[in-house]
Amino acid sequence: QDHLVESGGGLVQAGGSLRLSCAGTGRIFSIDKMTWYRQGPGKQREWVGDISADGVTNYSELVKGRFTISGDVARKYTMFLDMSSLKPEDTAVYLCAAEGRDTATMYFGLYWGQGTQVTVSS
Repeated sequence: QDHLVESGGGLVQAGGSLRLSCAGTGRIFSIDKMTWYRQGPGKQREWVGDISADGVTNYSELVKGRFTISGDVARKYTMFLDMSSLKPEDTAVYLCAAEGRDTATMYFGLYWGQGTQVTVSS
């Protein structure tokens, strides 16, 4: 079982909207921050934005004004990414990461989900 599970990806037309979800599993707790990354075809992984345990959000300039991050990081270990005005260049695997503690080892580190595919057609 992964530490994080993403859901909500799919195929959408340009200009459309999509909501992604990320949730911590029983393998992680005490999360300080959750982050969205994405990796497009043939591209390097890039930072999309994040949300801290006290709800402070930050965004990449590439998505600011189009994407919104929300969630309850401190209590429910959840994070959402509401994407609107989607463009073909937003096509990517979207990955969730969290800075937290592994339930079994107590190790505090950065843990990842498997990712969810978002495809924006023109």
